[in-house]
Amino acid sequence: MKSTPLHLDNKKGLFKVAIVYRIHTDKAVSSALQLAGQLKKQGIEVYTAPEQKKIPGTVLMKQAREFQKISLVVVLGGDGTYLRSVRLMQTHQVPIIGFNMGTLGYLAHHSPEKLTDTVLKTLNGQMCKQNRSRLQVSAYRKGSKKPMVLTALNDVVLERGSHSQLIHISIKLDHDEVHDVKADGLILATPTGSTAYNLAAGGPILDPEAPAFVITPVAPHSLTHRPLVVADNKVITFRMESFKAIAHLVVDGQKVMDLKSGDELHFEKSEIDHQLVVAKSHNDYKLLRKKLLFGHKV
Repeated sequence: MKSTPLHLDNKKGLFKVAIVYRIHTDKAVSSALQLAGQLKKQGIEVYTAPEQKKIPGTVLMKQAREFQKISLVVVLGGDGTYLRSVRLMQTHQVPIIGFNMGTLGYLAHHSPEKLTDTVLKTLNGQMCKQNRSRLQVSAYRKGSKKPMVLTALNDVVLERGSHSQLIHISIKLDHDEVHDVKADGLILATPTGSTAYNLAAGGPILDPEAPAFVITPVAPHSLTHRPLVVADNKVITFRMESFKAIAHLVVDGQKVMDLKSGDELHFEKSEIDHQLVVAKSHNDYKLLRKKLLFGHKV
């Protein structure tokens, strides 16, 4: 994917860095403390992102709107922590750099061994960014005209509840009916999320620059139901048609609400892209080969 030089906003002549760390991992906690100390020595203001225990010597952020003043977000953890940082920022567009202190580390792929040096290189304009498309989700209760609005970087999943019934979902693109699906679940993934649950469920890998989303059924009742790649300039509608079954709405791995018959989800490409910080030498397919063994001979 094409990367562009990253030039961070130097707020009033002073860089401001927010840290999101994996709370229950000793390495992430100690690295957060160490990084904060090193950055402060460089005259950089350091913040602890909301909903975390304050890192000593930093300022604790309390609301998402405070990200307006932040130059860079540093994530210390795995991909789950990375997605949590995106969730904390809501609609604020701030570049994020992630350091792998989890398992896979596909989004948080930078080496923690060079933590401080890499962050300083980022602040000094020696790194690049990739703009990744996001989904905007509008969830409508049956008969309601006021939706719950959410955004997703990876995917939105409808999965059946604890009952044994399959969920029944009708799909539209703009105003055109596509088909109905009866399945254990349904995934709508971005190009970034195409290598996550979508891939495990048999969906295709999308190039990060592809102007598309992919709809993938999970264990469909019919063999004729296959993943569908759709243009990202269309409005996608999922409607719950099940009369008894309940579906869980899961956004980037977090359960948001239960859906019942007549509830609708409207999806469209978010106007605000996600900014992923990468090295100048970064290659997306090299990362695929390294992390997911893409194309490896067996």
